[in-house]
Amino acid sequence: MKKVLFILLLALPLSAGAQRVIVRNMPEYDHRAVHFGFTLGLNTMDFRIRASEYAVNEGFFAEVSTLTPGFNINIVSNFRLGNHFDFRMLPGVAFGQRRIDYYIVEGGRVPGESGWDSRNEPRLVSSQDIESSFIEFPFIFKYKSVRINNYRPYLVAGTSLRYDLAKNFSEEDEIYLSLKPFDVYLETGFGIDFYLPFFKFSTELKYATGFLHVLEPRPSRRQRYQNAIERLHSNLFILSFHFE
Repeated sequence: MKKVLFILLLALPLSAGAQRVIVRNMPEYDHRAVHFGFTLGLNTMDFRIRASEYAVNEGFFAEVSTLTPGFNINIVSNFRLGNHFDFRMLPGVAFGQRRIDYYIVEGGRVPGESGWDSRNEPRLVSSQDIESSFIEFPFIFKYKSVRINNYRPYLVAGTSLRYDLAKNFSEEDEIYLSLKPFDVYLETGFGIDFYLPFFKFSTELKYATGFLHVLEPRPSRRQRYQNAIERLHSNLFILSFHFE
């Protein structure tokens, strides 16, 4: 009898835990047709650089070697399309910086090109810090999985328009590149919604790649910095924190 009582006493806490129900915060939140919020985020800006024929022949080439953190602020407007789909507009601003390093290889030839001698190590000759201050207009479709208690994973994809207000070309500051202000981006990413008692908090990681060639030709006394680049495209990695 004592053994039976002992087993029952052990089973009572387990039974109570099994019957405990997790409280779902804001159960009707996802039924709203429209809701709003704001976003705080961190970003790193990058370039995709295609070397020109001049770079190959002269052994003078450019690459991005340092990624510097920036930040962005956005307003969220979310429109419900169905149980699993939303359409989102996130106008805002983003600030960041990219550093382009220029290397020279004695005897010509860019690393990776045919005819390059691996014994000729590239030598750093110059660096230029390219700043960007974007006004941005992302238009995003969001696919949400089934809600699990108080969190819900999701995927995002869409496009964004960005206009760069920064003016980089300045021979006095030894910056010999000028960027076109307008670009169009494809954005993809994923995140998780967390349903808190009074609002929804989301973390999201997103990659944005620019479609347009953004190097703007300018007369310069150091023309080789522009001549070394055939195509220049922007990339962004964005870590966002949404409050909705």
